[in-house]
Amino acid sequence: MNNQQKPISELEKEIGYTFKNKEIITVALTHSSYSNEMKSHGEKIQFNERLEFLGDSVLSIIVSSYIFEKYKNKQEGDLTKIRAAVVCEKALSKFAAKIGLGDYMYLGHGEEINNGRKRPSITADAFEALLAAIYLDSGENFDEVGRFLLPFIADEIEFITETGVFVDYKTTLQQIVQQANTEKLEYVLVGESGPDHNKHFVVAVRFNSDRVARGEGRSKKAAEQHAAKEALKLLGVIKEK
Repeated sequence: MNNQQKPISELEKEIGYTFKNKEIITVALTHSSYSNEMKSHGEKIQFNERLEFLGDSVLSIIVSSYIFEKYKNKQEGDLTKIRAAVVCEKALSKFAAKIGLGDYMYLGHGEEINNGRKRPSITADAFEALLAAIYLDSGENFDEVGRFLLPFIADEIEFITETGVFVDYKTTLQQIVQQANTEKLEYVLVGESGPDHNKHFVVAVRFNSDRVARGEGRSKKAAEQHAAKEALKLLGVIKEK
């Protein structure tokens, strides 16, 4: 066991599910780099790619069922866009980060020293493997997986439908700004109008107190996202169509 790895019992408390079969959750948390490293020491250890494969399908079924029932008036194209935004690597790695999933993983030394526990591709795959582990351990019970998963996807879908955007422009802009240590990014509410049931917000995004762009929306979150999108256009990250 890696000395920097948290015990699985803590993960069980975090997710509210106790595994009857501890081997399956161990496999779900085992990255191929650890398996390959152990193989060089003469040990054969399963890793999580097969569970990731199954978890991908479990995730898709639960998300599809949820948005199909919740959004009865949306057409297939809109449902497909919502599902794609929720099952993408960025969203899954965000879910994984919320439960600190990377801290419980078995990683090879190379991944360990290269910040593998926070690498989105690794944690997103592990999250899918975790879903498969719950599904199999619970006797292929979709409801049990849904009990754990739905709070994550419900929040993400609410964000998407509230803002009307399927890309997190604020996160993209933040990552770019962080590369320049001298830049400070902030969002400022510069306008608010309309009755409570139909508010309209205007937000400016600023770099070091200089206004760069502004966005509008029916919520502050939406206005901030649109402001970030406009800033990304000005930076040349998003091309005008």
